[in-house]
Amino acid sequence: MNVSLVRELSIYQLALDVQTPPPIMSATPAILLSLLKSQIDLLIEQQIPATLWVKLPPGKIWHSEIQHYQQQIENSGVVYHCHVGEVGIGGMDREKIKPFSPSQKGLQLLPNQRRREYFLIVLSANFCSLIVAERAIKNHKTLLTISTFEPKIIQQVLDGIKQAIVPEGSAIAPNHLICAGVSEPALMSQLLTKQLQRQDEISREIVSKRIAKIEQQKQALHNSLQLKDEFLSNVCHELRTPLTHMKTALSLLNSPSLKNPQRQRYSQMLNTQCDRQNSLIHGVLELVQIERNLEAMNLEAVYLADIVPGVVSTYQPLAQEKGIMLAYTVPTELPAVWCVSGGLRQIVIHLLSNSIKYTPNGGQVWVWGRPQGDYVQLEFRDSGIGISESEIPKIFDRFYRVRPLPSEDPGGAGLGLTIVQQLLRGCGGSISVKSKPSEGSTFTVQLAAVFEKKSP
Repeated sequence: MNVSLVRELSIYQLALDVQTPPPIMSATPAILLSLLKSQIDLLIEQQIPATLWVKLPPGKIWHSEIQHYQQQIENSGVVYHCHVGEVGIGGMDREKIKPFSPSQKGLQLLPNQRRREYFLIVLSANFCSLIVAERAIKNHKTLLTISTFEPKIIQQVLDGIKQAIVPEGSAIAPNHLICAGVSEPALMSQLLTKQLQRQDEISREIVSKRIAKIEQQKQALHNSLQLKDEFLSNVCHELRTPLTHMKTALSLLNSPSLKNPQRQRYSQMLNTQCDRQNSLIHGVLELVQIERNLEAMNLEAVYLADIVPGVVSTYQPLAQEKGIMLAYTVPTELPAVWCVSGGLRQIVIHLLSNSIKYTPNGGQVWVWGRPQGDYVQLEFRDSGIGISESEIPKIFDRFYRVRPLPSEDPGGAGLGLTIVQQLLRGCGGSISVKSKPSEGSTFTVQLAAVFEKKSP
């Protein structure tokens, strides 16, 4: 049965509109919960059948207490569960709570600011109480709370409820709106003990959760520092390798008996190692910048046809120098994709560079773009040296390079695939790899497509 009200009802205001208003305290939801739990505990322990007027915050933790009471007390009385909703007006939101038993009835409040008001009224022959809390500021955790056992205040609240009920609400029993009198002192003493116990339990739970959260944060910080230490160590190691080669080449170039072919070979070694170190430094700086700014990067809608042809033309001379056939197929009608700002070009550059690097002279490299449901796939396929099954899980690790490399190529920084993975992570994309040694590799990037909203 739903009982409607003819005017705005505020239990909180009714409790204050007395000659001597009860004290108001600022309480957290945890304190409010402890007050509720302790009163329900007392009713269950003393097997007190009572009439309850209830409006609680959403969430199982609150409403399970009322359910528990009804399950534990055979003749638990009646629960009037109040909720905010419309009265005779269609289409407005309402908070609905399914009744736990046939003894629970519905009381509907007019839609107003009291949506943030919560209360519990307990009425029985030897125990009456009122707890009411109002969230004064929206989204603020502090609740202005009144907890009282004063019969006059409770009765004034009940009278206010009675006056607000429309005539068809007469099905409510008259004694369900009457405060019987002063609560028994023995019950009040027991209630105080239970409130202290419940507050202690909830406080310990809160402290335990905070400690667990701090421990998680400490572990996350420790892991982050450890990763940075490993990264710094790897950077130093990788930078030292080309320096060692350059130092060796310089010492050999100083030999007076060095012949021209040897001099040219050592000069080429210096040039190659300088390029490698430059690649390392550039890769490290790029990765650090991406990881530092990834969360703040904006997503942009970009067309593959606007990016892929330009990058392919840039690498065409290198492919021709190695005798590699480089081609692409990216239909202009493909939808745009979401990617971090400037990220798609970097992804294409790193993957195309890798394909050419690991493809021997005379090989082939293809780039394809195709729709795939709500996504667009960008595929890089080469006829290169391939990757063994055991190496595939490692290729996205920092500084990892596939072996063996073509004899004329000293290898890059080993950061390209790491950078690609980070960029895709920032826009919800993904990358997968299929490869076999001596049979080439296929890298497939999947990016969310941008679909234009159809006009109604």
